[in-house]
Amino acid sequence: MQKPPINWTNTLLFTLTPLFALTLVPYYGLTHGYDAYEWGVFIVLMGFCGMSITAGYHRLWSHKTYKAHPVIRFVFALGGACALQNDVLHWASDHRRHHAHVDNDDKDPYSAGRGFWFSHMGWILREYESGKEDFSNVKDLQRDPIVRWQHKHYLALVLLMNIGLPALLGYLHGDVIAGILLGGLLRLVLSQHVTWLINSIAHMWGRQTYSDASSARDNPLLALVTYGEGYHNYHHTFQWDYRNGIKWWHYDPTKWFIRSCAFLGLASDLKRCSPIVIESARLDMQYRHAAEKYASLRNADKWLQRLETEYEQLKSSLQTWAQHRQSWYEAKSSELHEKWSHWERLQLRDSYREAKYRLKLQRQRWHALLENFSSIAAASPA
Repeated sequence: MQKPPINWTNTLLFTLTPLFALTLVPYYGLTHGYDAYEWGVFIVLMGFCGMSITAGYHRLWSHKTYKAHPVIRFVFALGGACALQNDVLHWASDHRRHHAHVDNDDKDPYSAGRGFWFSHMGWILREYESGKEDFSNVKDLQRDPIVRWQHKHYLALVLLMNIGLPALLGYLHGDVIAGILLGGLLRLVLSQHVTWLINSIAHMWGRQTYSDASSARDNPLLALVTYGEGYHNYHHTFQWDYRNGIKWWHYDPTKWFIRSCAFLGLASDLKRCSPIVIESARLDMQYRHAAEKYASLRNADKWLQRLETEYEQLKSSLQTWAQHRQSWYEAKSSELHEKWSHWERLQLRDSYREAKYRLKLQRQRWHALLENFSSIAAASPA
């Protein structure tokens, strides 16, 4: 099978910039050195580019998980040009096709089914049919004046943000070359590969916590370097949620940034998936994995019946908790608060707390059962 023609612009760009970063950056560091200011510029611009991609290109424009003030959208447009990962229209169009046809080697622009190299960066080095330009799925974004402005002036913005800005910051400190090498070159290469890790590693290594309908994985370690994007199985299952890490301990600075913007009045309509939908998806995956794993055990029918019984009881407790939770939150709302008497509100609160406690106990039984099954499976002869 004949390979598609090489995209020489991308091939030269993504070959020469890492080569220069590996040679020029350490050479200048050894001969002249870098100080705290210059490393600070590097860190700030890394964050600026990273958040512009994750909070802007990804969660705002590609998935529309929230709405942002024009000032924020303008900053994201500049940061996206600084990241040099194409303009919003191209990026969002590719990403929406990725979600619509995930793992389809013929239609997914960076299908993980074609291997690590292809999904990481190989897909942009040749003129693959799956990556052909098609803006039919981003007509909504073409109505955004900031997106249109960035698309029209993208090349000029790339030069301004990748050369002009680092040079200016270096000039203000007395070393233009150091500013360009750290804030421009090294930052550019690392920020690009950090984003590409989501296309590659996040579809290969990790857990399928909520769904196995795609290759997407949850990888908490990857979240540490990708501004929270490592919870990728959650994202592919509930892509309309502005969060990727849904627990308070999940490292998701993009989520925290969006929430901070909302607090300041710079973002609104933050979309969240219902807790019962999330927990039901997690429970279903746990049940399926356990049923598959323990079907070969001695007395499998007995164990599977017990597993199904606990599963149904937990689903029932989850549904009851969701109903009481909904009633309690409705009673707390300003519209309904005055319609309920004090005692009625207390009764609703206590019912919600009781349902929550029963759910906690049922979860403990469920996890104890899974751990018991694991120990039995480990002790069973192969």
